Amino acid sequence: MYYKIFKSFCDFVFSLLSIIFLIPFFLIIALIIKMESKGAIFYIQKRIGKNNKTFSCYKFRTMNQNAKYHLKKILIKNPNLKNEFAKTRKIINDPRITNNGKFLRFSGLDELPQLINVLKGEMSFIGPRPIVKSEIKKYGNDFEKAFSIKPGISGLWQVSGRNNLSYEKRVELDIFYSKNASFILDIKIFIKTLIVIIFPFGKGAF
Repeated sequence: MYYKIFKSFCDFVFSLLSIIFLIPFFLIIALIIKMESKGAIFYIQKRIGKNNKTFSCYKFRTMNQNAKYHLKKILIKNPNLKNEFAKTRKIINDPRITNNGKFLRFSGLDELPQLINVLKGEMSFIGPRPIVKSEIKKYGNDFEKAFSIKPGISGLWQVSGRNNLSYEKRVELDIFYSKNASFILDIKIFIKTLIVIIFPFGKGAF
């Protein structure tokens, strides 16, 4: 109980301070996104959070306009990419991603707007990644346990290989964290997150 209260307090304080400190940085990224392609600055997607509650998850837009429409065409024309997407919900060298979007994803900067979700109490700094509704079935009977806590900007999946891992391994890591969440584990993940940010090569970010 004390761990949860302390974690919520830290999430609120650090997200508020981070947003204030990073406002100039946010503006620069927003300008770069608008200069390269038409469309919104933020990509907002409905995600599943704690206790199966749906919320709007914020990210910097890294794809061209109408990316969802283009995805359907890509998967129809490329069976191999369809299999790849089915396994990881990602596509290596996704043609929909802009040039600046590639850098934002590689560096993890596209996730920064999720500080807003943390401030709103919808997410935490550390936790399982929020998922879309269609991914619930991949967790099977373990879904409720995995998402009995707030999803996080970072977590075991992000520091263990991200997209280099199978989705089954991602589920395994999310369940492990939900069962063993503690202040010590959060500190370890936070330190590993900093290492991944500083040395992103080969860490599965794309």
